[in-house]
Amino acid sequence: MSDPIGPSRPAPGKAATPLDAQHAKLRKAAHQLEGLFVNELLKAMRETVPEDGIIGQAPGQEMFTGMMDERIADLYAGRSEHGLGEALYRQLSRRLPHEGS
Repeated sequence: MSDPIGPSRPAPGKAATPLDAQHAKLRKAAHQLEGLFVNELLKAMRETVPEDGIIGQAPGQEMFTGMMDERIADLYAGRSEHGLGEALYRQLSRRLPHEGS
C-alpha cells in the first residue's frame, strides 16, 4: 500500500532519494516520540499501583520494570499504524519539500 503523503522507503528497483531519506527520518522520529509518550504513560500508570503488600519489592525490580516498559513502548510505537506517531508524521511531512519542487 502506498503512502499518500510521502514514501517511507523506495519502491523495489528504485534508488533512494534525499527526499525519501527525509521522510524516513521524520517517520522514525515521530514514532520515537510516540514511544517516549507511551513510556511516560506506562510509568505514570505504575505509580498509581500501591507498593505495600505481603511481598516487598526486590532489589533492582524498579530498574527492570522501567526497562520492560521502555521495550513495550518501543514495540508499540513501531507497530502502531494509526497511532500518535503516524498522525504526527502525516502532519509534519506536509512541510517537507515535494518531489517536483
